[in-house]
Amino acid sequence: MALDTSTPINSLGFAKPPSETRVVVAMSGGVDSSVVAAHLADQGYDVVGVTLQLYDHGAALAKKGACCAGIDIHDARRVAEERGFPHYVLDYENIFKDAVIDEFADSYLAGATPVPCIRCNERVKFKDLLETARDLEADCMATGHYIQRKMGPDGPELHSAEDANRDQSYFLFSTTPEQLAFLRFPLGHLPSKQATREMAAQYGLSVADKPDSQDICFVPNGDYASVIEKLRPGAAEPGEIVHADGRVLGRHTGVIHYTIGQRRGLGIGGLSDPLYVVKLDVGSKQVIVGPKEMLATRTIPVREINWLGDAPFTSQPEWHLSVKVRSTRPPREAIIRPLGDTTAEVELLTPEEGVSPGQACVFYEGDGSRIFGGGWIWRGA
Repeated sequence: MALDTSTPINSLGFAKPPSETRVVVAMSGGVDSSVVAAHLADQGYDVVGVTLQLYDHGAALAKKGACCAGIDIHDARRVAEERGFPHYVLDYENIFKDAVIDEFADSYLAGATPVPCIRCNERVKFKDLLETARDLEADCMATGHYIQRKMGPDGPELHSAEDANRDQSYFLFSTTPEQLAFLRFPLGHLPSKQATREMAAQYGLSVADKPDSQDICFVPNGDYASVIEKLRPGAAEPGEIVHADGRVLGRHTGVIHYTIGQRRGLGIGGLSDPLYVVKLDVGSKQVIVGPKEMLATRTIPVREINWLGDAPFTSQPEWHLSVKVRSTRPPREAIIRPLGDTTAEVELLTPEEGVSPGQACVFYEGDGSRIFGGGWIWRGA
């Protein structure tokens, strides 16, 4: 019997009606994921909203400005009720602690500057939650991330968001091809965040004017050190602030209070030239400072690479791409030399300042929007 090819492809890429297409929407309680869920429900899809409880619910209730807190769970549930689709809250607190929070604390103690939002996407949202979506017999999972999934000649590709100011590709570089086949990002093509808020108002969502989250969800007010001290009591051991030339300039209350490239709050005033943190020596409990030019880095070792190119990563001796070494930096031209399937040396054509272990190095198409994956900076060059 011949296949019926008359069924049109729906907006999520399936050859069946929206009503027969189940999509799990990861709902943080914010305006972005709420709009995704409302929009897909409005199109007639079989929407199932899922919100993750990632850390202590009681402590979260009083905290504003971060996703997945108690009030956000309430907001996600209310949107689901308003739009008439089922909503579930899953307790992922232990998974989140093991996969994200513990590494965050240990990375800081090792003198690195971690990016827990990437680990959360990689190890929780796009791993455990994605498997839950499959268990719910979903055809795909949608999120409110600002990034685009486009079909290329060799399958789905990851591309930067249309709105460069909202682009979240830096935080999603570790999305694997298998995950990308199952994921959808309905907001990536929008021209601005204002367009999202207009959609929220159009659907009458109670979160239409809700402020964006600013902090890491488990770090109140951006105070990393207090969170680390709570997780690892006694971790903030005092030590010396030392100039790169060997001079002892002062004392500090713990290496965890400092990051590479930091200038303000060093507590060593009275010097004629500005100094920056150029190295954190955890073993000797020293914060090493120096002039700005010492921050310039040209060669970066990268590991745990997730490669999204069409040809194998090691199929050629070098790749001429652009890279981001911080989420707030524009891509810079670079040569990526594979050392193995998941390790590489990245040479920046123009040196960057403040390159720090623990940050991601994300690979981009030279002048285009495609993301070719990336990896983790693992030691100072």
